[in-house]
Amino acid sequence: MKELLTTIQCVFLLFLYFSNVFVICTDEIVDPSLAPMEKTEQEALYSAIQGFVGSWWNGSDLYPDPCGWTPIQGVYCDLYDGLWYVSDINIGPIYDNSLWCSPSADFSHHLFKLKHLKALSFFSCFTSPNQNPVTISNLRWEKFTHSLESLEFRLNPGLIGTIPTSFGNLTKLQSLVLLENGLNGKLPMEIGYLVHLRKLVLSGNHFLGQIPPSLGQLSELLILDFSRNNLSGSLTLAFGSLRSLLKLDLSNNMLKGDLPGEIGELKNLTLLDLGSNNFSGGLVQSLGEMVSLKEMVLSNNPVEGDLNNIQWEKLQSLEVLDLSNTGLRGNIPESLAEMEKLRFLGLNYNSLSGTVPPRLATLPCISTLYLGGNNLTGELGFSGEFYRKMGRRFGAWNNPNLCHSAQLSSTNYAPYGVKPCNQESNRYKGVSNEKMSSTEGDWNSTNNSFLVESLGLSRYSFGGFWHVFFVQGMFIIFS
Repeated sequence: MKELLTTIQCVFLLFLYFSNVFVICTDEIVDPSLAPMEKTEQEALYSAIQGFVGSWWNGSDLYPDPCGWTPIQGVYCDLYDGLWYVSDINIGPIYDNSLWCSPSADFSHHLFKLKHLKALSFFSCFTSPNQNPVTISNLRWEKFTHSLESLEFRLNPGLIGTIPTSFGNLTKLQSLVLLENGLNGKLPMEIGYLVHLRKLVLSGNHFLGQIPPSLGQLSELLILDFSRNNLSGSLTLAFGSLRSLLKLDLSNNMLKGDLPGEIGELKNLTLLDLGSNNFSGGLVQSLGEMVSLKEMVLSNNPVEGDLNNIQWEKLQSLEVLDLSNTGLRGNIPESLAEMEKLRFLGLNYNSLSGTVPPRLATLPCISTLYLGGNNLTGELGFSGEFYRKMGRRFGAWNNPNLCHSAQLSSTNYAPYGVKPCNQESNRYKGVSNEKMSSTEGDWNSTNNSFLVESLGLSRYSFGGFWHVFFVQGMFIIFS
């Protein structure tokens, strides 16, 4: 009978254990209110969170076992030597019951006592640059030297000041994301010490100055996004050493100079966006060696030169090619029609001349083709079926000496803004030079594309997705 009671007691204790109540299968039951968490770690967690969400938050009452049966949303733990320690903290309105920051949110020194913290994230936490500006430059980030692997600040306009040089001590860091904040100043060279970084995103801030050459030391980097800042100067040759890079986005800055030939060393790159800068000197030949590229965006740069310097037929993975408003001259090469995965081709608002290669219509995946605002001549050799399929996603307006087959005039498929051949006047007056200037009519211009992105849509959308156009002050969205 005694053995039967002992067996029943152990089964009951195991049930409690798998119900996240910490017990030991002995003759005595341990008080379940005693969480297996190091005491000073638990107190530091409560105080750190209180600094962000407000003094009203009483963690010890609300969450007596934060790593066990009363978990805190956005807080995760790992076991070390039989005790729970905090490994991840996520602050901000990510989920319905997430920890929301108070208007007076600030950093507590207790945060830096969490000695096993691996990931720290703040989403829309510091929102008032005028009433409650917060800086991170004077905090003790070196305390996380041996633990922190991911640090993210997203959508925090009240987060101001510079990137602390002490970030260079976070040598285990693999992801550093500072997206859409109010940060400013120059990029510290100490970022180059983070040799294990795989993701570096600093977009949507107010950073200025040159890109530090020390970035060339980040040989494990996969994603580099410095877009929408005020960075200046030329691209350093160090970029050629980032051979693991998959995504490079430096768009919407004030970068200038020639494109370095070393950029062709980025054989694994799938996205290259250098749009809306001041790059010049022509299209560097090594662009044709980037065989993994899916998107190449150089729009809104005074690049100049022509299209014949690159072996386009080698870029068989390319899906998006945007060279609009880059000052290109010369003819459109036939080799562009050999990129069989190409979906978007933007050559509008350049100084291209000559005839349009009819083979462009044979591209099996093409869904958007913009040729407007050039000096193209002759008759368009595309069929009515091609114009029907493309609709307004084919644009060839503002080419005064370009015309379409007169046979299309009796159909509804004639290309918009292009006159029929053998007629002096343009029957399609919906588009004029004044109304379709490179500033107002190009839906890929900086302001319009940013607004499209703010709607949660890609700048380059294809069949099965939404298409967005900006025409005379209105958005037209269709699938």
